[in-house]
Amino acid sequence: MQSRVRRRYRAERRFRLLGLAAVTLSGAFLLFLLGSMLLRGAGGFLETRVAMPIDFARASLDVDPRRLQGRAADLALAGAGLEGAVDDAAVAAFGPDLGGRILSDGAWLRVREAIKDDPSVLSRRVVMSLPVASPIDVAAKGPGSVEAEAVVASLRSGDLLSTGLNREFLLSADSTDPTRAGIWGALKGSILTMLVTLLLAFPIGLLAALYLEEYAPKNRWTDLIEVSINNLAAVPSIIFGLLGLALFLGTFGLPRSAPLVGGLTLALLTMPVIVIASRNAIKAVPPSIRDAALGVGASPIQVVFHHVLPLALPGILTGTIIGMARALGETAPLLMIGMRAFIAAPPDGITDPATVLPVQVFLWSDEVGRGFVEKTSAAIVVLLVFLLAMNALAIHLRNRFETRW
Repeated sequence: MQSRVRRRYRAERRFRLLGLAAVTLSGAFLLFLLGSMLLRGAGGFLETRVAMPIDFARASLDVDPRRLQGRAADLALAGAGLEGAVDDAAVAAFGPDLGGRILSDGAWLRVREAIKDDPSVLSRRVVMSLPVASPIDVAAKGPGSVEAEAVVASLRSGDLLSTGLNREFLLSADSTDPTRAGIWGALKGSILTMLVTLLLAFPIGLLAALYLEEYAPKNRWTDLIEVSINNLAAVPSIIFGLLGLALFLGTFGLPRSAPLVGGLTLALLTMPVIVIASRNAIKAVPPSIRDAALGVGASPIQVVFHHVLPLALPGILTGTIIGMARALGETAPLLMIGMRAFIAAPPDGITDPATVLPVQVFLWSDEVGRGFVEKTSAAIVVLLVFLLAMNALAIHLRNRFETRW
């Protein structure tokens, strides 16, 4: 007997060790994933700048200062040859060989914004920190080409290089130049798409769950509906993309690559998950709550909306947000409806062309430029932060509305 007891204790210790090893291994993989993404993506949130003098008085830009106060300021500065003046200043500062390729394509836009903020710079010589071109930026942050590393070493010896927050990445949309590519267009597209998905999937899924759980008779038809909903929750996401392509684009003629179509498609994907989670939450409410409400004279609809639904709300909200987080990470259905287009401006509404974060990661990972490598990792970091925020919201709502029996 003592031998059998010792064997059971040894088996229990082995089981504990196996469980601890599984948790440790999972945590190690998670830390490796997050660490590698953070290390690779940190450079995407930073930019390398070079200090360059610009003599605006010598450039003689023909700009009326009164035109720099309104919407016509951008057109006035572009028409006055500001971009050429910046290029000439680069050649004058760094020579004809380096001056034509040291600055980013959008460097003159930074000069334009500085002039709009302080028009008095047009009458004097100023030194501005402007973003460098992608090869030099890559060499300044890590291994680059031999030529670019030589340029970086020369500029650093003269204390001309600096590093700062890349606001262009956070506030702009996609671009063919890695130094100008930003995540805001894809992030805004994701927000609009998720908003359409939530406004459609949540009320329809919740009402369907309430009907099936509280009002629907138990017969062959309701059993068929339940089986169909469970099967839809397991259907591959690309099937919903094909459905959205055929239905919303082919039949209804809705605008291609728009958050409206993306939201409709992801609503079809998310709705079965919301129905299943809502039904389980409603079913978990004790029957005594219903009986007590009916016993004091409440109508069936009052029982549902005044007693059952508030008590089931934590589970419903948790399941909804988890379903939305799954929809946020989907790429295949959105590729089918055309949301992989090159979008150079953030969308203004749900019918404007847009892309989303997972698709933007896919597009940047397919680029050949080395500058897009860190942009891809930085976009993954933004996507992970978005997903973690949604899951944190689910936990907060569950803890706030949770009722202990």
